[in-house]
Amino acid sequence: MSEAGLPPGIALNDPRPIAARAPYTFDMPHPDELAALKPGDGIKAIFRQTEGETKYDTERMWVLIERIEDGVVYGALDSDPADMPLIEAGMPVAVPLTHVISTAFHKDNPRPETPPRREYWDRCFVDACVVEGRSHIDYLYREEPDMTQEGDAYPDSGWRIRGTQEAIDEDAANGDAPRYIALGAVLNVDDSWIDLIDSEPGHHFAWDAENKRYVEVF
Repeated sequence: MSEAGLPPGIALNDPRPIAARAPYTFDMPHPDELAALKPGDGIKAIFRQTEGETKYDTERMWVLIERIEDGVVYGALDSDPADMPLIEAGMPVAVPLTHVISTAFHKDNPRPETPPRREYWDRCFVDACVVEGRSHIDYLYREEPDMTQEGDAYPDSGWRIRGTQEAIDEDAANGDAPRYIALGAVLNVDDSWIDLIDSEPGHHFAWDAENKRYVEVF
């Protein structure tokens, strides 16, 4: 076991920067969940192998908790790595609570009640220039959803989100088509319009640069 409490050649990714970059699509456990964890429960963390070549940069794997001391979970790996030969199920590992990305509670230790979190997985159409940060959201409107795709677990929200005309023309010249993605992926880039997200279909909004806000247009 290395000083970090992991097998040699194995490390953990800190999920907090990921959550900071993608707050609408990367949920961290509620503090009350972490405080309620006990031996026999499980936690998930992001592991990576630092020596040799692997197929995947990281793997999200479960750990069965044996004890928790000074903010660190000690336990045994409870997943079979897909392609990480330096670690295997059953090996002892240590994971700081700050690095926990998910929790699983034993039936004898029910999950605590925490405030409900809104999810933003419903889909929308958005110009590539917006997603890539090359344009602010210049115009957006909500229509009756009509693009839900077969087999998709999440429906079309009806939101259509556009960049500036200059950036849209650049997308067209580069062959960058609009994306059909989760609302949360757009909000991660630009959430200046989140107060509009519950608007009913039929509403259209344009960016008012002078007043730095969206105004409804007809």
